[in-house]
Amino acid sequence: MNFTYTNKGRFTHLQINVEKLDATNANELKDLLHQLSKQSIHNLLFDFSKTKYCDSSGLSAVLQANRLCKDTNGRFCLAILQPNVMKMIQIAQLDKVLVVKATLEEAIEYMEA
Repeated sequence: MNFTYTNKGRFTHLQINVEKLDATNANELKDLLHQLSKQSIHNLLFDFSKTKYCDSSGLSAVLQANRLCKDTNGRFCLAILQPNVMKMIQIAQLDKVLVVKATLEEAIEYMEA
C-alpha cells in the first residue's frame, strides 16, 4: 500500500510509503484524505521518512490535507522530511504555512499538545 494510517488517539499517523509522491499516486492520497475526513479524522501527522521526492501534484495533496484539517479546527503536521522534499517545500514557500517537524517525536509532541 502506498499510504497506511494508524489512529494514535488524539491524531492519525499517516505513513507515506512511496519514494516519490507525484502525479502517479497523489490522487490516491487525495482520495484517502476524503475518506478520513468523512470518518471525522481531523488531526493528521504525515510521516515522510520514506519519501525522497515530491512534485507539485504531491504538494497539492499535502495542501489539501492541511486545508481539510484547518477547516475543521484540526491539526496537521509533516515529519521527517528528506532534504529534497524539504527543499521543494521551501521553494514553494510552504514552510511558512505548514507545520514541519524534524523528528517523529517532535511531531507527536505537537500533535498531542
